[in-house]
Amino acid sequence: WWNHPRRRPLVLRGARQVGKSTLVRQFAKAQQLTLCEINLERRLALDKIFQTLNIDTIRAELESLCGCHLSGEGTLLFLDEIQATPHALPALRYFYEEMPSLPVIAAGSLLEFTLSKHAFSMPVGRVDYHHLSPMSFREFLMAIEPDLCRYLDMVASLQSIPEMAHMKLSQRHRQYIFVGGMPEAVLVFQQTNSLLEARDIHRIIASTYEDDFAKYAQTAKLALVQQLYRRLPSVVGQKVKYINLSREHRARDIKAVLDLLAKARICNLVYASHCSGIPLHADIHPSAFKLLYLDVG
Repeated sequence: WWNHPRRRPLVLRGARQVGKSTLVRQFAKAQQLTLCEINLERRLALDKIFQTLNIDTIRAELESLCGCHLSGEGTLLFLDEIQATPHALPALRYFYEEMPSLPVIAAGSLLEFTLSKHAFSMPVGRVDYHHLSPMSFREFLMAIEPDLCRYLDMVASLQSIPEMAHMKLSQRHRQYIFVGGMPEAVLVFQQTNSLLEARDIHRIIASTYEDDFAKYAQTAKLALVQQLYRRLPSVVGQKVKYINLSREHRARDIKAVLDLLAKARICNLVYASHCSGIPLHADIHPSAFKLLYLDVG
């Protein structure tokens, strides 16, 4: 993204607590850029400023807040929690058209919940989307036992692994199944080697998600969103039957909320397919699917 000759504003998407903000700060430091970071969740009044779509007005407001000149040279503008001020999304188009030299990154969680409540047009073709997921097993190894990760990279895909290495990898994989890939949980496990401490982090993150639903989900859907979120772990890997998720709601309402949770990367919908040709998605059964949760931990 950074080196692209026609660099567009980047919208970094992903569930809360997967490390979006930290990644942007580390990137700015690595590139030796002046980071102008604005948390839009704390600046809700900016939504009216973005709604004007006047780039001069928007720029003046942002410069007064971050205390730096948005010249584009050696500066990175970071709009965090962009879901809190939804009119900032269409305004990104005008950063691209009128200030193309200024690198802009926006990050947000539960963007789909916000977009479902607004009818403005998205800046199609004017922004790039990148998705950030929890840490993979390999990234978990990089954090916990880097030497083992380097060894795994050296082993060819079909090469047999010595018994001792296999035992160590199996042990680490079992730990990964419990700890998962949320960066804070991995950090706590790295520091304490305690699965109980990691579990406490999981509880905090799960509570944070429910609080976010209350802020960004439509009132009519809130109860169903929270109910399905709590039910997700009990149906992981099973064929979904709507009646097992809720007996009080209609199937189409349940499906709409599941689609919303999937778009927000809180769960993944894995559809059955005939697999008779490529693309596999062309032969799916829309009513036959299983659920996978955001994070294995």
